[in-house]
Amino acid sequence: MEYRNLGSCGLRVSAIGLGSWLTLGSAVDAAGSTRLVHAAFERGVNLFDTADIYDHGAAETALGAAIADLPRQRLVLATKCFFPMSDDPNDRGLSRKHVFESLHGSLRRLGTDYVDLYQCHRFDEHTPVLETARAMHDLITAGKLLYWGVSQWPAERITEVMELCRREGLHAPVANQPLYNLMERGIEAAILPTCARHGLGLLVYSPLAQGALTGKYRQGQPPPAGSRATDAQGSQWVGRYLTPARLAAAEELVALAALRSLTPMQLALAFCLRERTVASVLVGARDQRQLDQNLAADGVVLDDELRRDLDRIFPAGPAA
Repeated sequence: MEYRNLGSCGLRVSAIGLGSWLTLGSAVDAAGSTRLVHAAFERGVNLFDTADIYDHGAAETALGAAIADLPRQRLVLATKCFFPMSDDPNDRGLSRKHVFESLHGSLRRLGTDYVDLYQCHRFDEHTPVLETARAMHDLITAGKLLYWGVSQWPAERITEVMELCRREGLHAPVANQPLYNLMERGIEAAILPTCARHGLGLLVYSPLAQGALTGKYRQGQPPPAGSRATDAQGSQWVGRYLTPARLAAAEELVALAALRSLTPMQLALAFCLRERTVASVLVGARDQRQLDQNLAADGVVLDDELRRDLDRIFPAGPAA
């Protein structure tokens, strides 16, 4: 497994990390979650990403149970807060109160004393950035977390918080978790250069476009049984990728991969990892077969011809 520094900090993460959105604790039961986490760890994965909002704590609980007998010092645990966890008006956002209480809830569910990376799941328009930054700084000082980061923040907000932290002498974010894949390349315009300029490493999610880049969905055919497009929770997310144009592009990806004796998954993940600002791609797996297919991308490097072919099939889109 390749390991990369998370931005300009000293933390090293596996180039392929295991995410838990729509998988651990929901589509995958407790026993299956433990098997997947252990199998990933045995293959060199050290980054495990989750969030309190994923099935309202169930993903963190499943991950916590799965890592209970793994060596904690060899794991990089990442979780997030922002979204409402109840009807309480303070149980949401990035206020000091919510950040503090959300972190402790995550620690209980994960069964650990600290998290390696704590991320602001979205930007909070209703809380001063300085309040959030100071809360994160204080939690790092208290030993509850080691690093903090953001997710899906606009480029200008990333610049704002980085400059603020440096000016105030606070621990600054080290990571950003954006949506990025061959079909969603908007971050290339502003987010990527902004993160590179400020030394943030990217942990990108949905690198396979919710499975649309695997070739499992075909034009004019019903989705395969058991796929994400067939369940109520997953279908609301994958539908955006199942347009005729995008499915046609995915079929071209499958053909291109076959010409190189590769899988479309290998090409799609290698595309994201070609950017050195990307520290890790976060993959989701519902079974051992999917996990193995994802991990097979480790070490795959795109040559110039492949890059040109991918740019032709999946041209860069509007800025994000």
